[in-house]
Amino acid sequence: MTQVKALYDEMIDALGVEGLNVPTACVKIYKQGEEIPAGVLGYEPSGLTLTSCQSMRQASFGDSVLLTPKSIGCVAAATTFGLVDRNQDEPMGESLVYTDIMKAQTDDQEHFVPPTPKDFADGTVYACTAAGRSDFALFGPDDTGRYDSTETARRAMDDMIAIQPPTTQAVFLYALEFDDADIEPDVIVMSVRPVELTRIIQAYQFHTGNRVNASMGGLRVVNSDLIVRPYLTQEMNVSTFCLGARLIAEFEADKMGVGMPYSMWKDVIKGMQDSKGGFPFPLYPGAAAEV
Repeated sequence: MTQVKALYDEMIDALGVEGLNVPTACVKIYKQGEEIPAGVLGYEPSGLTLTSCQSMRQASFGDSVLLTPKSIGCVAAATTFGLVDRNQDEPMGESLVYTDIMKAQTDDQEHFVPPTPKDFADGTVYACTAAGRSDFALFGPDDTGRYDSTETARRAMDDMIAIQPPTTQAVFLYALEFDDADIEPDVIVMSVRPVELTRIIQAYQFHTGNRVNASMGGLRVVNSDLIVRPYLTQEMNVSTFCLGARLIAEFEADKMGVGMPYSMWKDVIKGMQDSKGGFPFPLYPGAAAEV
């Protein structure tokens, strides 16, 4: 059994609900020049791309994924992770999961040119209607875009934390049971119901007394809010899942995301164990529903 799986089992035991499942993914960020173990390299998808939210969901199901500039299926996530420069003015590829949705709804698929990282950074993609770029829409002629103007889009993106300038060569989202290489995660991300999030916050506060200041937006939730923000700030963050996570990765309606540095996750689990006598989670209404 891996160390992270053992810790997860301790968390579930402390929650005290038999058969409870809290989907959990481990994240390791490999910087440029850092050696990636052979046991990790074998998990890069071949012949397809995946978004970060799809990869997180797969990892929580037990299927690990290595994302590189070649295999990541979301331009926005690629810039957030620092895999590409946000000002790159060439498309990342002809066929990515996210941009393929744009191509499928446009009237002129033969001449469709995917948006570049710069098209995201300057607000054109997220304010496609206001920018007059219907080819970057996702939902046909009635698509309003994600923001009402490029200025609004840029203002929102200014608060989407990212690793820029780019310094990352790969991001590994892996399962608790992964044991093909001896690695330690940078970040732990969990898909939780509000009732489970309640207990996680209580466990965190038991030894620290610290509040959790959540920063959330409507886009780039998995990559920016739940992975890169905890990675860079070394603090826990909570966010709702975004458009791509809901429609592409199909996260359930009753789920939210919580991401935290690995060291903090270990502290949370200890706090959960030490405080279970004061927080009877099995008695919380609905606590036993997720089995």
